[in-house]
Amino acid sequence: MSTVTRAGSAPGLTDHDHLKRDVTPFQSFAVAFGFVSIATGIFTAYGAMLSTSGPIGIWTWPVVVIGQLMVALIIGSLAARIPVTGYIYQWASRLTNPVFGWIMGWIGFTFLAVVLCAVDYTIASTVLPVLLNYEGTAANAWWITSLVIVLQAIMIAFSTKFTQKFNAVAVTIQLVGMIGLVVLLFAVGAFNNELDFSNLFSTGNVAQEGYYSFGGLTSVGPWIMATLLGAFTIVGFESAANLAEETRDPARVVPKAMWQAVLSLGIIGMFFLVAITALLGDPTLLGGSATPIADVITRVLGPILGNLLLVLVVISIFSCGLVILLSGTRLVWAMSRDERFPGWQLWHRIHPTLKTPVNSTIFVAVVGQVILALFSQQTDALFALFSAATLLPAIIYAVTVGIYALKRKNLPPSQGFRLGAWETPVLIVAIAWLVFELAIFRDASFAKPWSYVAIMFAIGAVYLVFLLATRGGAKALKMPDLIEVDAILDADKGAELSR
Repeated sequence: MSTVTRAGSAPGLTDHDHLKRDVTPFQSFAVAFGFVSIATGIFTAYGAMLSTSGPIGIWTWPVVVIGQLMVALIIGSLAARIPVTGYIYQWASRLTNPVFGWIMGWIGFTFLAVVLCAVDYTIASTVLPVLLNYEGTAANAWWITSLVIVLQAIMIAFSTKFTQKFNAVAVTIQLVGMIGLVVLLFAVGAFNNELDFSNLFSTGNVAQEGYYSFGGLTSVGPWIMATLLGAFTIVGFESAANLAEETRDPARVVPKAMWQAVLSLGIIGMFFLVAITALLGDPTLLGGSATPIADVITRVLGPILGNLLLVLVVISIFSCGLVILLSGTRLVWAMSRDERFPGWQLWHRIHPTLKTPVNSTIFVAVVGQVILALFSQQTDALFALFSAATLLPAIIYAVTVGIYALKRKNLPPSQGFRLGAWETPVLIVAIAWLVFELAIFRDASFAKPWSYVAIMFAIGAVYLVFLLATRGGAKALKMPDLIEVDAILDADKGAELSR
C-alpha cells in the first residue's frame, strides 16, 4: 500500500511514515456510522431543541437527512476518485491549489478538535448524571470528559486494529440497542397508555407567533433553529474517507459506507425522536432539563432496564468520540507527512512497533483538552461546543461540494462509485441545503462558535504565512498530479489480487 502514501508524501520520508491497509468494508461503515452516531447527536442537541423550538422541531430531521444524504453522495463520488487520507485537505489541494488545500485542512482539524470535546462532553453532562444519580456540574463534567479523551487516545495509540474492532462492536451494539430501545419505548408507552402524539405538533414553551418565520438579519425563526438537531448529528460520515489509505478497495467501499450510514441513521433516528417526543409527558416541564432523553428513558422503562440502555448509549457516544479522535490523528498525520502542519517533524512519524501515529494522537488529544478547558466553566458549554461543531462541517461540506461542482469534469474516472444521470439533481439539492444551513448561523446566539472559529483561523493564518515564507511561496507547495491516484489504485488492486 506504500505507493498510495508516497504519492502524497513529502521528500525524504521513510517507510515508517506509512499506514497499514487492513480496514474492512464493515469497519469502514462502522467508522462513518460511529462518527454520525444518533445516540450522541440526539442526546446532545435534543434539550437545546426543546428550549429553542419545542417538540415539533423534530420534523426538521427528515429535511436534514435528505440534505446530508445528497452531500454524502457528492463527497462519496469525490472520495471514489481521490481515495487518499486527509480528505478535504487532499481534495482541495489537488483540485484547486495547495494553499487553499492547507486552509481547508486546517478548518477540518479545527472541526475535529471541537467536535471531539462536544461529543465526549455529552457523556458527562447528559447521560452519567442520570445513570449514576449525581448532580451534574461544570466541574465534574470537565474532569470526566478529560478522562474520556485520555482513554480514547490510549486506545488509538496502542492499536488501530483494536480500535477498529472495538468500534465495530460498538456500532453493532448501537444498531441493535437503538432499534431495541425504539421498540421498547413504543411498546411500553402503548401498554401504559403514555404515548401522547399531540406532542409531535406542540411548540412547548416556544411562542407560536412567528414560529415558522425566516427571521431577520441576526436572527432565525424557531422552526429553522430546530434543524441544528439533525445538522449536528448527521455529520462526520466523510470520516470513512479519512481512512482511505488504510481501507481495502477504498474507491468502492468508502462511498458506500458514507451513504449507507446517513440513510440508516436517518431512519432509526426519526423513529427514536418520535418515540421520545410522544413520551415527554408535559413538554413544558422538560424544556429546561439538561438530561431530557435520559429522564424519559428511565421513567418509561424503569431504573434497571433504563440504566442498562443508558450504558449502551454511553458505549455508543464513547465510540463516536473514538472515531473522531482517530480521524483527527489521520488528518494531522496526512498534513504532517507533506510537511505542512505545525510541528510536522513530530506528527508524521509512525511508531515502529505499534504501527500507529502515536505522536499525532497525543497532539490531537492535548488540543482537545485545551479547548475543553476553555469552554468547561461556561454554563452553556454544551450549546457552544455543539454549535461550533455544526458550523465547521457546514463550511467544509459547502466548499467540498462547490469544488466538486466546478471540477467534476476534470476528475479522473471513478473505479468504484458513480452518480451517473443523478449527478446534477443531487448537486442542486446538496447546494440548496448547504446554503440554507449556513444561513442559520447568522443568528446572534452563535457568537461564541464564531469566536472560536475566528481564533482558530487566526492561529492558522499566522502559521500559513510562516509556511509560505520559509518554503519560498505557494509554488513550493506542490501536490502530486491527479492521474497518479488512479495508477496507484490499479497497482494496489493488482497487489491484492496476487495475494
